Parts: sequence; structure tokens; C-alpha cells
Amino acid sequence: MRVPLEWLHEYCEPPLDAEALAERLAMTGTEVERVEHHGVGALEQFVVGRVLEAGQHPDADRLSVCSVDVGDGEASQIVCGAPNVAAGQTVAVAKPGAVMPDGTRLKVAKLRGQKSNGMILAEDELAIGTDHAGIIVLEANGVEPGTPLQQILPISTDVLVLEITPNRPDCLGIYGVAREVHAATGAPLAAAPWADDPGSPGELSAATITVLCPDLCPRFTARVFEDVRIGPSPLWLKARLMAAGQRPISNVVDITNYVMLLTGQPLHAFDLDRVAGAELTIRRAGDGEQVETLDGQTRTLDHDMVLIADAQGPTSIAGVMGGARSEVADGTTRVLMEVANWDGANVHRTSLTLGLRSEASTRNEKQLQPEQAMEAQAIATRLMIELCGARLVPGTIDVGGPGPPPLTIHLRDARIAGLLGAPIPRVRSREILQALEFMVADAQDGLDVAVPPFRRGDVTREADLIEEVARLNGLENLPATLPATRRAAEAALASGTDRGEAALPRGPGQAGAGRLTARQKLRRAAVDALSAQGLHEIVGWSFVGPDLATRLRLGDREAIELENPMSGDQSRLRTTLLGSLLDVARGNRSHGAATVRLFEAGAVYLPAPDRQRPAEPYHLGAVLIGPVRPATWRHGDPPGADFFVAKGVLQGMLDTLRVPWSVEPAPEPFLHPGRAARILIAGESAGWVGEIHPLVAAEWGQSDPIAAFELDLDAVAQRAPLVTLYKDVTSFPEVREDLAVIVSDAVSAAEVLDLVRRAGAPLLAGVEVFDVYRDVERIGSGNVSLALRLSFRAPDRTLTDEEVAKRRAKIADALARELGGRVRDA
Repeated sequence: MRVPLEWLHEYCEPPLDAEALAERLAMTGTEVERVEHHGVGALEQFVVGRVLEAGQHPDADRLSVCSVDVGDGEASQIVCGAPNVAAGQTVAVAKPGAVMPDGTRLKVAKLRGQKSNGMILAEDELAIGTDHAGIIVLEANGVEPGTPLQQILPISTDVLVLEITPNRPDCLGIYGVAREVHAATGAPLAAAPWADDPGSPGELSAATITVLCPDLCPRFTARVFEDVRIGPSPLWLKARLMAAGQRPISNVVDITNYVMLLTGQPLHAFDLDRVAGAELTIRRAGDGEQVETLDGQTRTLDHDMVLIADAQGPTSIAGVMGGARSEVADGTTRVLMEVANWDGANVHRTSLTLGLRSEASTRNEKQLQPEQAMEAQAIATRLMIELCGARLVPGTIDVGGPGPPPLTIHLRDARIAGLLGAPIPRVRSREILQALEFMVADAQDGLDVAVPPFRRGDVTREADLIEEVARLNGLENLPATLPATRRAAEAALASGTDRGEAALPRGPGQAGAGRLTARQKLRRAAVDALSAQGLHEIVGWSFVGPDLATRLRLGDREAIELENPMSGDQSRLRTTLLGSLLDVARGNRSHGAATVRLFEAGAVYLPAPDRQRPAEPYHLGAVLIGPVRPATWRHGDPPGADFFVAKGVLQGMLDTLRVPWSVEPAPEPFLHPGRAARILIAGESAGWVGEIHPLVAAEWGQSDPIAAFELDLDAVAQRAPLVTLYKDVTSFPEVREDLAVIVSDAVSAAEVLDLVRRAGAPLLAGVEVFDVYRDVERIGSGNVSLALRLSFRAPDRTLTDEEVAKRRAKIADALARELGGRVRDA
């Protein structure tokens, strides 16, 4: 929604510049995407001029050399290419130094040898229209040369670009935004532009309207205008449409767009002479029925869609787009102006099914209210008379009438304090709600509030009113509090006073305790552990494309498909975090990052049988690319990320969480063979770690090795200790010994370490591999020698050599018996 401030200020003009107003609206719940400038710059260089003379250019057939009074005391020579320039005209002039809409700064120029001190302007050169066939000729009306052009035409304005949420269709109109600005800033609000209606109720025999589906068309209104003169709109209307993002077409069509932008209610103008039988029927379409819309396309409808038909068949798609057969054209003299209210869900479905989005459907699908139809009719009627010279045929067709009576909601002072954590004076609540045009009456413990029609679909309960009060009073003004317990909230509600001073919870046991669950603590600890190791967190999309499984070499792995995806590239729910991690890593690498260390924590979505609710385990994944440490003068080429780097990062995190874990070799289709492992948490599979397969890495444009892991944090949480236990650090020294063990290549180091720990317990305090040796002549083919460093210690004494020797012998015996290994001599 584009809101030109020049137009907004007609109804509400707060003493704020565009940026300050944008901030105030954002703080009260109306999101401002950006502030733009529309039109020209250096306004002092745009003035009204009067053409004193206009003669033929001596060296160009299509140029005129003009003498123009621009109020400087001397006539300026300006070369003009417009065919309609003539002496005596009052025109729009840009002097040297003027900044044009495209940002170009005008300079003194020579055109075919003749000096030109500026430009005489056409509509498109001021961005107030699209006409370039000739210059703008202004009405003199006593306007003197040199008068700033901004006083005559809205040639420059800031524009607020708003993101309107679906529950606030009232803000899809300029006046609705003005109402919000009034409530947010306290600036005066002008009377509603529909307050003065030149039309009248009563029978209208010039046309016949029949509504066969009142459930989908709650209200249909129409008025008829005769002696309509089709032509261009006045410049002020064109300028407002252009600033709001609409292209001017003709006065009748421009009126429908102008009124829609002002009120938020779409309209449609029919050429009544092209409506067969002067009758319109609103009905459900038949399957396969077709209509040619205003964009020149033929649309095929189904029985769930609503159309407007005349005696010859369909002429418009209700609430979405009018038809070409009855559109207003240059020869139109009789107009039927339709303003109707439609079922929003039906319009939304129709628009999606047909792939046809329009300004009308964008508004209608958000469920406008029946009362808004006559508001738009009133403004359109006045403009048709003023701008088209039309004669209004007495009477108004109104099928369906206004909506239901206003809903009255009881707003309690104590409930406001209970939900917000702080009281808001009743007088302030009244002030806010009245500024938003709610009807307010005093009640014993608060206010009785009647909801205006334009907020009927959004405000339906007491909590909604409290939200209105809170956002306009300033959410930033609310104190930070914890929710009250149910007992405390009931006590606060019962103790509210007539003055709106609700009693807030006080004292022991009255406030609710805020704390993290054990699972939330573990997730935060995991994230903190990775951040401490230099990894950067990302947040990726939960939606992925159908090609991700192929790119990861996962084959036909099942994924949940969305019924209404935002795009084809986001049509499924992710089953792994790896895709988004690789996407972000590619973006970083393409921008020159040599080292990438990223992680993401979030849910993945695994299909369940029989379309049951999918499983949503919480995963943690990481990707590492590039050198593991910066280059130095001693190590100019540090090693890059590999399996062991990823395993080391994983170890640092899991050890922080104090969960028992291990890895075992396991293939994954997207991991490098021989450089992949399964992560075991207390013996149960909980993820994978390894290097990404080169073919998969190539799918993301990467040639360097990529190390990664992904872990199911929910599985980790099940094994994490709820209470951390500590052991006293013994004062007795440990005994360290080295042991070389020869085993078959088929035996993993993990198996050797596990066996050594079991055999050396309880005196064995630690064991690690510090060397690997292979030599066919000395240890035999197919064997490997692992050098182990053993640490022995007792908590209550210093160990003797005999005790350590017994444990060492037990370890050697277990290696020989269970793994076929032997202790290597020197």
C-alpha cells in the first residue's frame, strides 16, 4: 500500500516528517516497509511560466524557440519540442538546477545551436501523468509567472510504503491510514470524505440487479449516470494516482481507482449501453463457463466462482476483475457504477485458482464490510458529477443492505492490567478507542465499546480491544513483568476499582515463575558451545525445493509437500538442515569468504504414516570450509576442514553437554566414502558427521572439502543428565605409561579404546591414541600398531608399580582374547 503524504495530509497532517511518521506508525503496529520520494527535486527551480513568443527553430522542423516569462524580470529562451506550444499559454517550467524524477539535474543546454534555459514540461516529465504528446497548459486564474509550481500541482511528495496485515483491510485506503495516524499522533482528523452524498435512495428503473447467491454477495449497490463525457482526468487526480502507483487512463476509470485507494473499497464502472438488457445477475459460474477480462485474457471458471452476467452471459469475475465486453470506452455516455461486498474467502480462492491478482481482489479477499459499499458510492457520485459532467439518475439500487448491528464488548480495567502487566487509566483507554472511531460508553468496572463496521472482522473480543489500547499507548511503555499465576490473576480481576486502578499481583507466590525447561537449557548450551568455538549461527527456510533430495543424492526420500507453496522452490518441508547450510555457505564463499564456519538449530519435518501429524525433531547442524586457523609466518598453509575437524567441533559441544557419545563408521549417500560416521548417543543413532561427497559439493559450486555434521538434539536431551555431578580432584599422583598394541586393520581404534577402558577399570583414569604405525616387515601385512597413552590413578592412595603392572597385564590379556591383538615389544 503506497500512501503519498500529500494525499494523506488532506485528512490528517501531523507535525512529523516522513521518517518520524514512519517510525511512529511502526511502533503502533502498522509496518512501514520503506519511505520513497515521488516526483521532482529542487522544488525552487520548478515555477509557473508564461509563453511570450513561440517561433520556429531555424534549424529544426519540430522544435520551437520560445520566450518565456518565469518571474525573474527577464524573459528566458527555452527550446521546446511540443507541437502544442503557443504564445500566451501558462505553462510549467523547470529552470536549470531542477532535479527531474529520474534524478537528472537540468543544465543550460544548446539544441541545434539555440540556447535553452530549462524546459517547458509535459505530464510525464513531472511524474504526474503519462502523457508526452504535448506540454501541460495551465489555467491562468490570476497565477503570476514565477509562482512555485508546487503551489499549483502536487509535483513532489514522500510516499510511505506500508505492509498491511490481512486483518486490517481498513488500512488499504488513504482515509483508513489517516485514521491510524490521527490515533497514533493526536493530529486532527478531517471529516470522512463520504459524509456528503449527492445521491439519493429509492427505486432505480434504469437497470435491474438480481443476486442469486447472497451468501457470497452480502451487498450489491449501483447508481446510473447519463450524459457522461469521457476524457482525461484533471492533473491533481492524475498526480495522486501516479504517486500511489496507479496509471491514469480516463476520468471514469481513474475515479474508480481513486475512490478505491481512498476508501479501500473496490468499484467497477459498466458501460450501461453495453450491458445486454440493462440487467445484471450475480450468480455462481457453471463449470467451464468463460469470460474475457479487462486484461484481454479469456478465463475459464468453475462452479465455486461468482460472476456478474447480463442477458448475453458472463461479463465480470466478481470481486476480481471486470469484463472486456462491458468496459467503459471513449464513446461511453451512460455508466452504471457498481460497488459490492463479496465473500472474502471465495474471492481469495478464485484469485488463486485463476492465477489472477488485482488491486480489487487484494482488498476484497480480506473481507470488507457491507457498510463500506455506500461510502465508496458517495465519493464516486460526487466525482462523476464534478469531473465527467455526468447527470445522476435519481435512485440507488441496494441489494442486501447494511451489515449486522455493531458488536458491543465489555472492556474491564482490571483485565487490561492483568493482560498487560500494568494498568492503563480508563480515560486514556477511552481516548484511544474514540480516536479509532469505536463508540465508547462508561460501565461500572470499565467501558462498553461498540465496534465500528470497518473493524468488525478484526475486533471480536475483549483481548482485541486491549491490544488496540496497548499498541496506541505504546508497547514500549509497558514494564517487563512475568505472567501472574491463575490465582493471582483472579485476585487482581476481583479487586479492580471504579477508577480503573486494577490491583496487580504482589507478594510471595503471586507472580508466575519464568524458567527454561531442561530441553531448552540443553539447546541453548549447545548453541553457546558452537558459538564459543567460532561458528556463526544462521536461520534458514523450513521450505525446500523438490530437487534438494536429488542434489544430496538421497534418491526418493519422502518429504511433506505443501498444498499452497509460496513458489516451486519452496514446495516441501525440509527433512535435513544440510540444504540451507550449504546454500548460505555458497553465498558466503561467492562473496570472497575463504573460511566458512556456520551452524543452524531448528526443526526438521519427517513424514508420518497415514497422513498423521509429522514428527518434528529439533536438529543441530554445522558446515565448515577452509583453513582451520589463520596462516602465520611459521605455517603459511594451514590445514583445511576435514572429518577430524568436524568431529573435534562436535566433541567440544557434546562434552559440554556431558552426554555419553561415540561414533562408528557408517555410509551416507551425501558423505565421502571412508570419511563418514554415525553419531551414537548412549549407543543409539542420533546423527552423522563427515566430509561432504565431492559430487554433492559440486552441486553447490564448491571444490574445497566441506566438513559437516547434523545431530538430533531431542535424542541428546533424552540422555543428558538433569543434574551435573562433580568429583573431588584427588591429591594423589597419576601413573602414566605408554603401550603399543598391534591389531588387525579391520579393528577400529574405537573398539581398542573401549576394550582398554573396560579392562583397566577402575584404576585407569584415561587412555588416548597418540600414534599410528604400519610396517609390513615388522608387524605384518594387514596389521596396524596403535600407540596408547595410559593414565592410572586411585582416589585414596598412591599406586604401586605392582598394581599398575597387574592392570597393564589385564589389558594385554583382554586385547589378545577379544580382538586378537598383542602388545608390541620395542
